[in-house]
Amino acid sequence: MFNSSVNTQPWEAEEVDVLTDLEKSYNIIVWNDDVNTFEWVIETLMEVCGHSEEQAEQCALFIHTKGKYAVKNGSYEDLKPMCDAITDRGISATIESIVQG
Repeated sequence: MFNSSVNTQPWEAEEVDVLTDLEKSYNIIVWNDDVNTFEWVIETLMEVCGHSEEQAEQCALFIHTKGKYAVKNGSYEDLKPMCDAITDRGISATIESIVQG
């Protein structure tokens, strides 16, 4: 039996705006030097960035072997005080924008 309440009109595509997160992400980059010890860098990453000992050790090894390493990512506002605390301890650090692909 035919149901007369069913819509028999053709379906039309509807445009919908999709909102995306436009907030930029940033990294704290710690740079290798010949001044600071592994222990000092590890202690700093644990205290300032909240890394576990193992995570801080791995970061320190990457910094040493690669010359630099992104030790933390997030918003600029969150990272700025951490970066300042790292540099206040005599360790070279910068904040860089993450390039969105």
